[in-house]
Amino acid sequence: MSSFGQTVKGYIWWTYPRGSVPYDIMVTLILAFIFLGPIWINFRDKPTPRPPRQAEVVVQQVGDGFLYTVDASTVNDGSDKQTRESLLRVIEPIAGELTIDHYVVVRDSNQRITVYKVWAHR
Repeated sequence: MSSFGQTVKGYIWWTYPRGSVPYDIMVTLILAFIFLGPIWINFRDKPTPRPPRQAEVVVQQVGDGFLYTVDASTVNDGSDKQTRESLLRVIEPIAGELTIDHYVVVRDSNQRITVYKVWAHR
């Protein structure tokens, strides 16, 4: 039992000389984790999908949150839930994960939607 304990202690404290069999085993296990780990372990580090067209978004800090001005051509107008999801799809690649507090629709003189003003925080 003491030789097993010494072996484990040697692995933990990395006391084996370079080129020895236990050293090679430790390096092999580390490399196996680095290259094979992502196959079996979900690290949740996938990139967020980008919108097909890059949107123009103007960001201003307002109090403890932010005001995002989003071009209306990049937002799918529909129900409140659909509009919020579409706004998040445009803003999140720029700002990261956030929560929309509220938004205001800005219209031109012909009553067409030009921009959305979105107040959000992290």
